[in-house]
Amino acid sequence: MEHLLARVKTLAAEAAADTVALRQHLHANPELSFKEFKTVAFVGQELEKLGLHPQPLATTGLVVLIEGRNPGRRVVALRADMDALPIQEQNEVPYKSTNAGVMHACGHDVHTSSLLGTARILSQLRDEFEGTVKLIFQPGEELLPGGASLMIQEGVLENPVPASILGQHVFPLLPAGQVGLRSGRYMASTDELYLTVRGKGGHGAMPEQNIDPVLVAAHIIVAAQQIVSRRASPKLPSVLSFGKVIANGATNVIPNEVKLEGTFRTLNEEWRNEAHGHLRKLVEGLAESMGASCELEIRRGYPYLENEPQLTARTRSAAEEYLGAENVVELDQWMAAEDFAYYSQVTNACFYRLGTRAADGRFAASVHTPTFDIDSRALEVGPGLMTWLTLRELAAE
Repeated sequence: MEHLLARVKTLAAEAAADTVALRQHLHANPELSFKEFKTVAFVGQELEKLGLHPQPLATTGLVVLIEGRNPGRRVVALRADMDALPIQEQNEVPYKSTNAGVMHACGHDVHTSSLLGTARILSQLRDEFEGTVKLIFQPGEELLPGGASLMIQEGVLENPVPASILGQHVFPLLPAGQVGLRSGRYMASTDELYLTVRGKGGHGAMPEQNIDPVLVAAHIIVAAQQIVSRRASPKLPSVLSFGKVIANGATNVIPNEVKLEGTFRTLNEEWRNEAHGHLRKLVEGLAESMGASCELEIRRGYPYLENEPQLTARTRSAAEEYLGAENVVELDQWMAAEDFAYYSQVTNACFYRLGTRAADGRFAASVHTPTFDIDSRALEVGPGLMTWLTLRELAAE
């Protein structure tokens, strides 16, 4: 395996400049969720250059197989997401977004170009492995219901059925050359909360004649925190946050209604469902007790993300072989959400983080910000590492 490891690193180095060019093209031409029409056409053309035959799925998604010797021995799936965010880029770089108000601020251009690089390396190693690699280029990670759910519905995990799936995500807290993993529950489920509190508006100087929905909403915001602090186990991470409150009154006008928007996140599906019931009962009961009414809409989002322990242990071991143990770090749980979680609910999955910060501290801007960018060295590490993880997983018993 040492010879094969050295060859993968050589091929990754040889492909690095092309991988960077692919990423810069994608970065300059971002498209929003489920509108990745030019992106998917570009990706398809690049795969065809490798002699591969991509198949469309979920409108703007692609799936393609790379078969080695004895293709039926084992199947491993690899996933990259392709959509961008509605953000106006502030970086002044030659590959700056050319689409106003749209930017690859979450690194999906990195994920896509990295997986194209992995496809290139694996295509050159067909005689070196047994089994089949299924590459999934997925749309719409940033927008409900999530492209992963649609691709699963359309059979991306069938014909052939993968034994496991790997995914990576950029991580500016780590320098390029390092990766992070966590076994078990890693990322949170996410639900969107939309509340309307209705009262009776009127003059602010005569509150006795009104039913003040602003006051009711204030009580709801405070009281709802007991769902997390007193209903949830202290051992189970949960987050309940309200980020938007609209009370369209004035200094002396009590409005008729108040609208609130928030999020609920946790790491357990049973508790998630239970919490929905507790929250609905609390907000409706509290509003009624104060003479108002309340409507709560819960838009169910992505499930929590589970990294299967045995697969994650194998992935960690392979990453240490490729990068050195000192460059593989343990991650904390993260209460953000990712639709890769859908894959983790139906098959063995491992979602790891790819370092993208420069050693001198540059490229430290967080994802989902207008100044996010990466150290291009990550585009040599990413494809080579994913190739090696795949080869080790294909060889697993």
